[in-house]
Amino acid sequence: MKVAVVGATGLVGGEMLKVLEERNFPVTELIPVASEKSVGKKISWKGKDYTVHSMQQAIDARPAIAVFSAGGSTSLEWAPKFAEVGTTVIDNSSAWRMNPANKLVVPEVNAHVLTAEDKVIANPNCSTIQMVVALEPLHKKYKVKRIVVSTYQSVTGTGKNAVDQMMNERAGKEGQKVYPHQIDLNVLPHIDVFLDNGYTKEEMKMVNETKKIMGDDSIRVTATTVRIPVIGGHSEAVNVEFENEFDLEEVRNLLEKAPGVIVHDDVKAFKYPMPLLAHGKDEVFVGRLRRDETQPKTLNMWIVADNLRKGAATNAVQIAEYLMANKLINQEENVAV
Repeated sequence: MKVAVVGATGLVGGEMLKVLEERNFPVTELIPVASEKSVGKKISWKGKDYTVHSMQQAIDARPAIAVFSAGGSTSLEWAPKFAEVGTTVIDNSSAWRMNPANKLVVPEVNAHVLTAEDKVIANPNCSTIQMVVALEPLHKKYKVKRIVVSTYQSVTGTGKNAVDQMMNERAGKEGQKVYPHQIDLNVLPHIDVFLDNGYTKEEMKMVNETKKIMGDDSIRVTATTVRIPVIGGHSEAVNVEFENEFDLEEVRNLLEKAPGVIVHDDVKAFKYPMPLLAHGKDEVFVGRLRRDETQPKTLNMWIVADNLRKGAATNAVQIAEYLMANKLINQEENVAV
């Protein structure tokens, strides 16, 4: 099928191209799309060179699927135009996530909500994705009541310029700054913009998206999101209170059987999830499983995943795979049903 990758020259777009290749997604025609300054340039995919298209050129080609990773304003302007010609859009920005008319999907959790009528599908925030993948099997069994989460997020979540800032600082070089402070050898309790309630937009994304994906508005979530000088993945310390009592060994067994989860937890052998372990992988790694000894029915866990993979590109491609497997797009005519 025809597949457009919008934002193909960016960090996440590049990862999407890699994931499409690795997972052998049946692309009959690739349409890389980027900003006007990149139109006409060449990118390489599966040993072949492709010319970067403009938005309108891509729309005129009527791809079956368009995977967007080009920012919220771009998505708001162009995603509906792709949808109008029958393309199913999977968007990685925050533009459509909380719109009641758009599905917000993590395949391991709620792919069942998708229908052929869904033309613009939202890919959740990277930090939310990995958390709900780990919590979903536990929510089904014990019912999640309240979540307290602190994140330790990779600079790759901000993009290439953030990686460059960190590396320049590490090398003692001057360069473009995307953070208000030095990031190397530092920690910034600040991701996205601050809101009137004192939380950041990133923190409120985790609060609101978790409820929507898990389909339960009664879940209480509070978050502190932090940027750290790391490449490879996001880490999260999650304290989760359940409605029902749990058995720690049963928790472990549920997680070991859960799709997309790898339990990496043996403290005697210093075995626990780390960004270095998760880098380049599609799974969500879980460890440091232990009871909260200060209150009942409460679990502490440590969750790590590659934010460019499962936190963005892989999740988007998995949505496309689900649409294809369940015949929610017409593959033969390269237009959505």
